[in-house]
Amino acid sequence: MIPSRCLAVHAKPVFRARGFTLIEVLVVVVILGILASVVVPQLMGRPDEARVVRAQADITAIVTALNMYRLDNFDYPSTEQGLDALVRPPPGVTNWRSDGYLPSVPKDPWGREYLYLKPGAHGAFDVWSQGADGRSGGEGVAADIGNWEP
Repeated sequence: MIPSRCLAVHAKPVFRARGFTLIEVLVVVVILGILASVVVPQLMGRPDEARVVRAQADITAIVTALNMYRLDNFDYPSTEQGLDALVRPPPGVTNWRSDGYLPSVPKDPWGREYLYLKPGAHGAFDVWSQGADGRSGGEGVAADIGNWEP
């Protein structure tokens, strides 16, 4: 008979498929709960901030389209032509791009039209949203969001 300590040297290691223990699962659940209690309240107040960021991105896209329009037509659309001139050719414009400058004029994140003025009070033209309250001025998320520096 061979001593058992000699067998241990030559025996192949046995690997067992091992699951998680109940304690390990509970620790993970507690950690996720703590993280959720910290992160969720932070994110709950962010929808308005996200709308402001989206409005800024929309305005940047509109400004880019207006600059392309100017390159083709040597001027920006008039206030009367408005931002619709980026989607449909205004009367009398001969160099208008066949596919337009924007697929459609976006609405601001609060569902209202972006405003356009040429000449603008802040530059060659102004494009802006009146913010969450839909009125000029305001503070925070109710502040106007435009293509000018505040």
